[in-house]
Amino acid sequence: MKKRTLSRLVISLIPILVLVILLALDISIFGSDAILGASQVALLFSSGICIWLAMWLFKVPWHEFEEALKSNIGDVTTALVILFLIGAISGTWTMSGIVPTFIYYGVKIISPKVFLLTACVICALVSVMIGSSWTTIATIGVALLGIGKAEGFSDGLIAGAIISGAYFGDKISPMSDTTVLASSMNKVPLFEHIRYMFFTTVPSICITLVIFLVLGLSHSGTDSNEIMTFTKVLSENFTITPWLLVVPLLTGIMIARKMPAIVVLALSSVLAAVAAVVFQPSVIEGIGSAAVQGTHWKVMFTGIVKTIYDTVSLETGNPEVNQLVTSRGMTGMLNTVYLIICAMCFGASMKASGMLRNIASYIRSFSKSRGSIVTSTVVTGTTLNGIVSDQYLSIILTSSIFKDVYEKEGYESRLLSRAVEDSATVTSPLFPWSSCGMTQSTILGVATITYLPYCFFNLISPLMSIIIALTGYKVVRAVKR
Repeated sequence: MKKRTLSRLVISLIPILVLVILLALDISIFGSDAILGASQVALLFSSGICIWLAMWLFKVPWHEFEEALKSNIGDVTTALVILFLIGAISGTWTMSGIVPTFIYYGVKIISPKVFLLTACVICALVSVMIGSSWTTIATIGVALLGIGKAEGFSDGLIAGAIISGAYFGDKISPMSDTTVLASSMNKVPLFEHIRYMFFTTVPSICITLVIFLVLGLSHSGTDSNEIMTFTKVLSENFTITPWLLVVPLLTGIMIARKMPAIVVLALSSVLAAVAAVVFQPSVIEGIGSAAVQGTHWKVMFTGIVKTIYDTVSLETGNPEVNQLVTSRGMTGMLNTVYLIICAMCFGASMKASGMLRNIASYIRSFSKSRGSIVTSTVVTGTTLNGIVSDQYLSIILTSSIFKDVYEKEGYESRLLSRAVEDSATVTSPLFPWSSCGMTQSTILGVATITYLPYCFFNLISPLMSIIIALTGYKVVRAVKR
């Protein structure tokens, strides 16, 4: 490698090294509270280091960074609106009694021995049908988390099962935006891309389900008297009725009809708010009367509005139930939005400075054999999630970096699209500062570090992609050009 190229590579790695060191310090000092501001400072400081080095050593003009910032932050505006609406659903679905009803019936129906397996399968099926891991986790995932807690499982283990299933379904769903993006970026027909992913995805999810089954069977479980106490507290504080399940049913119908995610989430929040007034008037009145005094309708209106936007909690007499029925509302998403914007700043600075390109060129120099090409792709897709903090950017950049390599070596483009999905898509929730990691952590109320070891599908999938490629199974190679 030429001396000039090596020096550019070393310089390009400096902002990443600074970010890793700062984030490690933040997590060791602040723990899960790092999301409240320390991680944002680390991202912005590292962005500043990147911009300073690029302007000083690479002579990159400032306006290029401005354009990159506008583009990156603009790309996530829809996701930010979705985040706020998920916060609204968190509040309305909880205080309307939808989530308590799910928990109430769930702990009665689902055996603790197969809960983890069941949670993973349910999330997988829902995610396949709707094509969205975020929506799956924000709705049925939240309810399953409550059921799992009632049955005595740890937060990290439950979240791992939920995320594993949701991302498996998202990955093979023809309605998933990441699946469509990966196939279209590499010019692979959508269903051909999905069928080719089965060779790595099915073994990964099968291993995952076996692990969750074993963990469930070895679970000592919660005492039946404790579960009865749990359900009794829920029924005493909420009106539990199957009629409340009409809201998630209508939400599912809207999703099946392929209505835009923002529209679905907004309408679902409105329906849940109406259900709250009808079925839980005393709960809403209690929330409203704590904020204002006045007529009944003024108090009810205040209660509904606070449920949508504010952090709301109820005193049920049981600390564990109190935790389950506490909702964060839209304001609970502000720290996540703050962190996503800062993460996009870092990604934009790395891209505009040319540092990402320098790192990519070095990685491509190792891509010679089939195994090394796929391994490099998987490592790049995973690493970019940590650098640019967004799975969409990771998919686009990884595909762009390796497209010529696969074509030059005579490998089918579907091998590239599969390797990209096996890495950039599924590892996105494993980084605490990435948009997916921050979102899932906020939605479930479980720190990324806590659930990471139990996201077995997300951890196994990249390794399976490499293993299958090394075996050469279903890998077709044309004559090298």
